[in-house]
Formats: sequence, C-alpha cells, structure tokens
Amino acid sequence: MLAACLGFLVAFAFILFQVPIATALALAGFGGYVVLNGLTPALSMVATVTKDSTLVYSLIVLPLFVLMGNLVAGAGISGDLFRAAQAFIGRRRGGLAMATVVACGGFGAICGSSVATAATMGKVAIPSMRKLGYGDSLSSAAVAAGGTLGILIPPSVIMVVYGVATQTHIGMLFAAGIVPGLIAIGGYMAAVKWSVWRKPELAPLAEDNEQVNKLALLRALWPVALIFGVVMGGIYGGFFTSIEASGIGATAALVFALTHHSLRLKDIYAILVDTARTSAMMFAIILGAALFGEFVNLTGVHEGLLHVVQESGLPPFGIILLMIVLYILLGTVLESLSMILLTVPIFFPIILALGYDPVWFGILVVMVVEIGLITPPIGVNLFVIRSVMPDIPMMTVVRGVIPFIVADVLRILLIAAVPALSLWLPNLLFKAAA
Repeated sequence: MLAACLGFLVAFAFILFQVPIATALALAGFGGYVVLNGLTPALSMVATVTKDSTLVYSLIVLPLFVLMGNLVAGAGISGDLFRAAQAFIGRRRGGLAMATVVACGGFGAICGSSVATAATMGKVAIPSMRKLGYGDSLSSAAVAAGGTLGILIPPSVIMVVYGVATQTHIGMLFAAGIVPGLIAIGGYMAAVKWSVWRKPELAPLAEDNEQVNKLALLRALWPVALIFGVVMGGIYGGFFTSIEASGIGATAALVFALTHHSLRLKDIYAILVDTARTSAMMFAIILGAALFGEFVNLTGVHEGLLHVVQESGLPPFGIILLMIVLYILLGTVLESLSMILLTVPIFFPIILALGYDPVWFGILVVMVVEIGLITPPIGVNLFVIRSVMPDIPMMTVVRGVIPFIVADVLRILLIAAVPALSLWLPNLLFKAAA
C-alpha cells in the first residue's frame, strides 16, 4: 500500500507542477512498475497496455461525440437555445440567469463537454445579461455552473471514459444521468432565485417578451431535438448501440453543419482539426491512466484498502460519504479527467465489494466532478469564464458560484441517499427490454 501511496503522490505532484496529465500518469505508473518488477517486465507491460487500452472498439465514441458537439456548437445553435429559454422564462426577476441554466442543459445534451458548454454559452449569455443590468457575479456564476451540465446530461464524454475504464454499460450510464441532470437544473434555478432574493440588484426585471414569436424560436431548435432524439431514442429503443449512436449523431451534426449557412468549409475544417487534437489528447490520457492502473494493481492496494474498510466498522453509506468528501477536496486542485482516472481504479473495486451499483457510482462520481469544475483554485469552468470575459475579476465569479456549489452538495447527498433516483430509468429502459 505504501508503494501505491507514493505513486499517487508522484503523479499528483507532476500534475500540480503543470506536467501534462497523460505524461504524469505514464511516468508515475511506468516508474513504479520498474521499481517493483524490473525494467524488462515494465517495457513488456507498456507494449501490452498500449495495445489493449487504445485499440478498443468502444473508444470510437470519444472522437465521434466530440465531433458532434463541436459541429453543433460551430453552427451557432447555442444562441437559438438561449433566445428560446429567454422567451419562455426570462421575464421574471432572475429569469435570464435561469434561462442560461436551461440553455446550458439543452446544449449539454448535444455537446457532452463542460468546458465547451461554458465557453460557448458564456459568449452568448453574459453580454446579454450585462445589457439588461445583471450583476457580473450572478451572470458569470450561472454560466460556470450551467456549463457543468455538459458532463451530466447525456451524451457525456466523461461518462464514456468512466464506462470504458470500469466496463460499465455506457447506455445505462447515459440513462442514469437524465433524472439527476433535471434535478441539477432545478437546483441551479433555485440557486439563482436565492441569489436574487438576497440581492435584488443582481437581476432587474427584464423587458416584456410577449411580442417574441415563441413558436418560431422553438422551430429553430429542431436540430437539437432531432440529434438528441435520434441518438438517445435509438439507444433506448434498441435500434443501435451507444457506439453506433455516436457515428449516427456525428453524421447528423455534419449534415446540419453543411446545410447551415453560417458555416463555411474552412470553419468545418477547423472543427475537424480541433476534434482530432482533443481526441488525441484524450487517448493519450487514457493510455497514461492505463499504465498507472497497472502499477496500482501490482501494489495490491485494492485488497489493502478493502481490508481497512472492512475493519473500520463504518457502515457502507459512511464509506460513500468519505469518498464524496475526498472527491470534493481533490476537485479543488485537480481537473475532472485527472480525478476520475486517478481514483476510480482504487475506489471501484471497493464499491463492487460493498455491493453498490457501478452505474449509480458512475453518476455519483460525475456529480462530484461537477463541483470540482466550479471550485477554486483549479475550477476549470471559472477559468473558462475568465477567458471569455477577462474584465470580470476571478473573486467576483467565485462569490457568485457559492450558492450553486451548495445546490450541488445537496443534490449529491440526495442521489447518494436515494440511488433509485438515478437507477430507475436505466433499469426501466434496459432491464425491462432484456
């Protein structure tokens, strides 16, 4: 167990000193393996793991879902989503911030990335709220928190990574994220309402939108409804697998992008290049995590931790709460992918030994990762907002996001205490069909 702790600390230190995640995990894993088992076995392990971790059919979904989100984002659908949400709920005090949260949820349903959701919606929503007199703390926090919905509402790239790493059914993970995603939207809207109640000057009443053609705005959202309906409806209807759905969704997004007048061929080329870069980075991280995982397995830390857990006398739910606290603390210094790939190989066997459902644990992990995305000092979405609106001080964003973090903690405790909230839909859709 000591070797595993040292390896974890080495990888953690590399990441803190800005070493790329993939390199940090690979170096810590390979170095630890050499120390414990020698150079020749370590080199053989690298060759085997490289083949087994990257030449995996299920990983096809990563570049395809990334491409689908990039194409739809490039076509400007985020503006349509925001205008539609504004028309329906933007007239009440704080309504524009609530509309931003709803629009982020809709965009997350076809994007799958928190960073992309926060960056894209930030460019659209924050200037609009500023124009109407909204405070920067509320407008920036609504986008930062709403952006986290991109990894919870399916399809989600983080869910795919968790599913591949733990051999968990990706379609069931997607289904399990829907109800917690809806609860998250409601919680964030409640956070907006509380912020406005506490400081009414943060959100003046918006102008009357009765003259807006709401039907026309809804018609403009048909690409979102179509792509989401085809991808998720096809998976849950049994017409195709989640892997096939990623290809169909990417194709539908490409057709939409090619027929959308705001996108030129050079824009599509730039989207393809960006998708390739993002996908290459993710594959490198997965390889580094696999190398680190082999080292962790060699140390036998799983058995040691399981023995400690069994001897601790804590009830299973108490152990879950300890894991949640640890994830929240890690989220203050690590970004989402690092956190999952560092901890899941250690925690997942314990979860199985305790008899918990891996789908439920996956949703719990994703929700805790969400908190990390908006928690200083390394909350990625906070820095995304700063990059989109550099004139907003970081402390302004941090102060505004506190009610949203509270809403996140309450939601996590709810889903942890009532697993059925995340499991009833996948059980209904998949086990009933079986």
